[in-house]
Amino acid sequence: MRIVELYEGTLFECQMIKNLLENEGIESNLNNEIIGTSGGNIYRPAGGVKIIVSDDNYDKAKMIVNEFEKTRKE
Repeated sequence: MRIVELYEGTLFECQMIKNLLENEGIESNLNNEIIGTSGGNIYRPAGGVKIIVSDDNYDKAKMIVNEFEKTRKE
């Protein structure tokens, strides 16, 4: 098993995606969570928060992220 980066965004976006992944039984972790909150504001903090997942779950998790991004644009 290898850990891979799935998504980079704001703390708010990453927390939402993490919840979506957990609802589908996919374990994920946030990286740079503290750094991502320094400076800026809640909508666009300085530094990017990253979601990391196991490479075994990457394909399914990526589909969830793609759907999340699609619904945000509508």
